Amino acid sequence: MKRLALSLAFILAGVSASAQLVQQASKEDLIEKLTPPAPPTTRSLRNLVPKPVNVDLSINFDFDSDRLQASSKPLLDNLALAMNSERLGALKFKVEGHTDAKGKSDYNQALSTRRASAVQAYLVGQNVTAERLQSEGKGASELLMPEKPLASENRRVRISLVP
Repeated sequence: MKRLALSLAFILAGVSASAQLVQQASKEDLIEKLTPPAPPTTRSLRNLVPKPVNVDLSINFDFDSDRLQASSKPLLDNLALAMNSERLGALKFKVEGHTDAKGKSDYNQALSTRRASAVQAYLVGQNVTAERLQSEGKGASELLMPEKPLASENRRVRISLVP
């Protein structure tokens, strides 16, 4: 019983054994991933910090560029549909650009900022209102796979719910 309680606490606190990078997802999948959890109804769980609501997307850009590749547009189209859905339509989101650790940190920071802005602009072009979106470049400061700093999975765009 104690082990079950600890497992539940880790799940609710957002501790996960592995990170997941989404390469394709339907509108419904993205709605599920970005819907905030219901507040706890049990007093004993109220002090737990809820897991941040976000999804890491594999978005492809031209080499050394902020130009989106056509292969990523269907995923971004589904993201825009999800953001404009009834369940998510009133929420605000942050678009974060991330790079791997290859190259100089100031260059990676600038590139990730440009890529986050490009995704934000694409979403605005798909009728997501600009007031609901923020963009930020993170460079290589928050690697998805810190044990493999040069892994391609570190190059991603994270969509986070803004509280």
